[in-house]
Amino acid sequence: MEPVVGATPRVVKSEQEWRAHLSAKEFAVLRQAGTEPAWTGEYTDTKTVGVYRCRACGAELFRSDTKFESHCGWPSFFSPLAGESIVLREDRAHGMVRTEVLCASCHSHLGHVFEGEGYPTPTDQRFCINSVSLTLVPDA
Repeated sequence: MEPVVGATPRVVKSEQEWRAHLSAKEFAVLRQAGTEPAWTGEYTDTKTVGVYRCRACGAELFRSDTKFESHCGWPSFFSPLAGESIVLREDRAHGMVRTEVLCASCHSHLGHVFEGEGYPTPTDQRFCINSVSLTLVPDA
């Protein structure tokens, strides 16, 4: 998967505006690329049918039918809702090279994507996403 380079966010706020809009935990993950502890997120084991949206700006990111059991401690999806819903960039933090997943609309940190792990999914990708980065909107 090739990272999208040069994408410009559609939703732009100052750090002060983001802090006023998000809880401290949400800000730490979404705006400072933090990670919630494994197995603590509200959507890790959720089976509800619906759309997962960016908690920061509300953009649609993933459908529940692409969520799968990866047993990694965070919600995992094999594909984003649409190719334009996310931005990927290289992440060299913590002494490793990974691919960071950002919301295309506001460039908030969502998690990371991994490939070639052998999961029986159509894409062989695991979008490992922090629950605190998401809001699930159940289907009506």
